[in-house]
Amino acid sequence: MHQAKICNIMGHLIKWIYAMTNDKLQELARRHLWMHFSDMGYFQKNDIPIMSHGEGCYIYDINGKKYLDGLAGLFASQLGHGRTEITDAMAKQGEQLAFFPIWNHAHPVAIELAAKLAELAPGDLNRVFFTSGGSEAVESAWKLIRQYYAETGEPRRYKVISRHLAYHGTTMGALSINGLTAVRNTFEPLVPGTSYVDNTNAYRSHHMSEGMSSAEFAEKCAFEIEQAIEFQGPETVAAVFLEPVQNSGGCFVPPDGYFKAVRKICDKYKIMLVSDEVICAFGRLGYMFGSERYDYLPDIITCAKGLTSGYAPMGAMICRDFLMEPFLEEDKAFNHGITFAGHPVACAAAKANLDIFEKEDILGSVRRNEGLFRELLEGLYDLPIVGDVRGAGYFFGIELVKNKTTKESFNKKEAEDILFNFVSPRLFESGLICRTDDRGQPVIQLSPPLIAGPDELREIATILRKVLTQASELVAEL
Repeated sequence: MHQAKICNIMGHLIKWIYAMTNDKLQELARRHLWMHFSDMGYFQKNDIPIMSHGEGCYIYDINGKKYLDGLAGLFASQLGHGRTEITDAMAKQGEQLAFFPIWNHAHPVAIELAAKLAELAPGDLNRVFFTSGGSEAVESAWKLIRQYYAETGEPRRYKVISRHLAYHGTTMGALSINGLTAVRNTFEPLVPGTSYVDNTNAYRSHHMSEGMSSAEFAEKCAFEIEQAIEFQGPETVAAVFLEPVQNSGGCFVPPDGYFKAVRKICDKYKIMLVSDEVICAFGRLGYMFGSERYDYLPDIITCAKGLTSGYAPMGAMICRDFLMEPFLEEDKAFNHGITFAGHPVACAAAKANLDIFEKEDILGSVRRNEGLFRELLEGLYDLPIVGDVRGAGYFFGIELVKNKTTKESFNKKEAEDILFNFVSPRLFESGLICRTDDRGQPVIQLSPPLIAGPDELREIATILRKVLTQASELVAEL
C-alpha cells in the first residue's frame, strides 16, 4: 500500500513537472519563436504542439504522447528518428573539422560525398554543387542554367516552364518557378520569365477523357509543354522544371511515357530538363532518384531532405558533365555560393545516411512494401469521402470529395470545416502526423519514414479509416 501510494505521488509529480515545462515553453514560444507557414494568431490562444524526442517511426510530444510520423518530418526522415550511427558520425566529424567553406577550398568529407552522389546518380550526372536545402538547390539550378547559356553565347535563354500547383521552394527564384499562386503572389513582383502548364492530375485534368490510355494522356500533357515553348519563343526558354511525382495538389504521378516525351521535347529545342527531387530522391519512390523510377535522364537533379534523413540541413544540385565545361576555362567561375553549403558535419550525416541505405536495403524494403501500402489506402475507397488515391513508393495522396460519383469538391467553407477543423485535428489526436492540404483540391498526404514496415502502414490505414468514417458522416449532413 505504501509503495503504491509513493508511485501514485511520483506519477502526479512527473505530470506536474511536464505541465510546468510545457507552460513555460508555450510562453517562450509565443513570445519569441516565429514558426514557418504558421497561423501565429491561432497559437496565441491555442497550445503549440511541442515535440521532444523521436524513436524509429514515432515522435513524442513534451507531454509524452506518441505519434506515428506519417510525413517523415516534412518528407525528410527517411531512416526515422534516433539513428545513433548518423549522430555519432556527425559528432566525430565535428571534433575533427566542424566547419570550413568550400569556396576555393575543399575538405575530405565533401569530396567523398560528392563522389558518392556521382556514383549513385544516373548517366553522366557527375558534378555536385552543395547547398543548405531544397530551395537553394532550385535557385542554384536556375542561376547555373542562366549563366551557362550566357557563357555559351545564348544570353537570351532565361525563361523557365513549370506546372500548375507545383511547389519548388521559397527563395525568390524558386518561388517564381512555383505554380502555387497563393504562395507566390504575396511577393510579387517576382523574377520574370516563368510560365506554367497543366500538371498530370489524371483524376481532374481537362486533358483526360473516358477511355483514354495513360500513354495518350502523357502525350497531351507533354504537348502542352511544347506549345508553351513555342509560345514563349524557343530561343528564350532555358529550362523545364518538373518533379518526378508532383507534391502540391496531392502526389500527381506521371502517365506512361510522359518523361520520355518531355526529354525528347527538351532535346529538340536544346532546353535543360531539371528534375526537382527535393522530396522524391533518396528512396521516397523506392529508388535513389525519382528519375530512375520513370526512366529519364535529366540535365540537373535538385535534391535535399532525404540526403541526410533530416539529421542536418543539406541540399545539392547534381549536374551533367557538359554543364561544367564553360567553367573549366581559366578565369571562369559560377558566380554563386552559399556559406554553409558542403558543411563538414552535414556531409558526415549524409555519408552515414547513405551507408545505412545500402546496409539495410532501404530501397528494396520500400519496393517490397509499396504494394501493401497502396492496397491499404485503396481499401478506403469504400468510404464516400475518398475520391482518389494516388502516388508511388512511400508517397501517397488521398483526395477527399463531397460527391464521389460527380467528383464534386467542397467549397471553401466546407473544406475549412471538414479538412482543417475536423480531419486534421482528429488525425493528430488519434496519433497520426500527416499533411492536410487544399492547395488544389482537399487532400491528405502520407510520406512515412522508409523504415516503416507492414505494422506501421496498417496503423496509418486504421487511423485514417476511423477518422474518415466520421468525416463521411459529417459530409452526409452538408
